[in-house]
Parts: sequence; C-alpha cells; structure tokens
Amino acid sequence: MKYLSNKKGFLGTDNKSKKEENVIIVPFGLEKTVSYGGGTSKGPKEIIKASHQVELFDEDLNKEPYKHIGIKTLKPFPIKKNISDALKQIENINKIILANNKFPLVLGGEHSLTSGAIRPFVKKFGRICLLHFDAHADLRNSYNNNKFSHASAIRRCLDNPNVSVISFGIRNISSSEIPFLKKNKNRIKIFWAKDKAQWNLSQFKKMIKNNKLYLTFDVDGLDSSLMPATGTPEPGGLFWDETIQIIKIAAKFSKIVGADINELSPIKGFDCYNFLAAKLAYKIISYVFEYKKFK
Repeated sequence: MKYLSNKKGFLGTDNKSKKEENVIIVPFGLEKTVSYGGGTSKGPKEIIKASHQVELFDEDLNKEPYKHIGIKTLKPFPIKKNISDALKQIENINKIILANNKFPLVLGGEHSLTSGAIRPFVKKFGRICLLHFDAHADLRNSYNNNKFSHASAIRRCLDNPNVSVISFGIRNISSSEIPFLKKNKNRIKIFWAKDKAQWNLSQFKKMIKNNKLYLTFDVDGLDSSLMPATGTPEPGGLFWDETIQIIKIAAKFSKIVGADINELSPIKGFDCYNFLAAKLAYKIISYVFEYKKFK
C-alpha cells in the first residue's frame, strides 16, 4: 500500500515524527447508491484537507495525541465500479491493515461501505458489535432494487450472525423495517433520538463492557442544523458534546477495533462541515488510543 506524506495526509503534520504508525486512514469515496443528495465521493478529500486546520492539542486529554499514536494516510486510489467489487476492495484493504495490527479508519463515501469494511473484523475477532451513529436505521433488505444500498447498510452487516448493533440517534425508520427489528431485538438496540432526554448511558456501559466494537458514524446522525452537508439530513439529531460523550464511554468500557465516518457530501464554500468530520475523526482516534490501546 502507498501512503501520502505526513504533510499531505490526515492532520497535515510534519515528517519529523519517528513514531511508528498505529492508525491507517483509508480514503474511500464510494458513491454508488445515493438516493437523495449526492457528493459522497468528495468526502474523503475534503475531510483530509480540513484536518490540516484541526488543532493538534486535545484540551480534554491535555496533550497532542497524534504524537503518541502514529497516523498514516493511504494515497487515494480508484474504487471498483461494481458495488460488490467495491465492498470486496475495502474488505481486502482492512484485512491487510488488521493483519499488520493497525487500526483502520475509513473515510467515506456512502454508508454501504461498512458491510465490506467489517468483514475482516468478524473473521479476526469472531463477534463484533457495531456502534452505529445515524439518523436512519438502515435495516431495509433493499432499496431501489439494490440490496447493497446505503439504506441497507446495517441490514447487510447483520447478515452475519456474529454481528450485533447498538444505534444512537435514529429518528427515521420505514414500516418495512419494523418486522426485522422486532425479530432481531436481541441483536439490535436502538437509542432513539426522540428519547434523548431519557437515555440511560449506564445501561450502555454495561452492554458494551469488554466487547469488541466497530464504530460506524453516518454524519446525518448529527442534527441537520449542525451537519447539513449530507445527502439525507434530518432534524432532531445528535449534537457535538453528547456525541463525544458516547464515544468516550465506548473507548473506556470496550475495545474499539476499527471505524468509519461516512455520508459527508461537501457543500462548496462551507468548510465548517468538513472540519467537523475531521475533528470527529481525530477525537475517535485519540480516545481509542488513550483508553484502550489497540494491540
């Protein structure tokens, strides 16, 4: 695999650091099944560009986490045209990264990438719990006659019986998804956006304790006033501080083994949304390596 220089890669740091990389940033601008607004193919480039403006010192952790982690960014590469081939492509990339005991963070791209991205984790660890941030349940068996649609992202992940999911921020679900949700209530736990004031995060801690988690973050999980730069924005979503609190709890009480951030559709002239996604990526990495060292 070929990498960007540190200057051109995620965070845009200098090349003086001798720290061996523990995190591999994978730009994967998949855009095959978007059903409303487009632009996810441009997401990775804009997140990496915006990351050069992210302050490297973390006021919560009281240090510059990147110096203690080591981060490298893959050079952008062509994505396979067929959706099944593209999912196999991201599967193989993550497989190589995991084989080298590194932590992959995939920057999407549409959410359908997740079903391919998690396959190596299931093979390596046996059981995986998805920590899923989203406005949508993504439990449709297919959408627009495509079973690999971004609207079916979590359903395709759950095709594997060793995968379970804990979702935060869901506020949009179709009637066709309800029977599947009820049938699989032991594998699917949803913290509905409408119930935010009553969320029991102590329960969440118990659910994830000592589990292997893969974090998948659809940016439309955030409230549309905070993140309109996505194909399917929804009001009533998550805000920054509560989102970071959930991720911090997850990093403290479980082992987060990989992650993706998806569905950013950049809006020209509004770099603040790209910056938010970049800072979110840095926060995820920082907390993962602060609380549960990836080995």
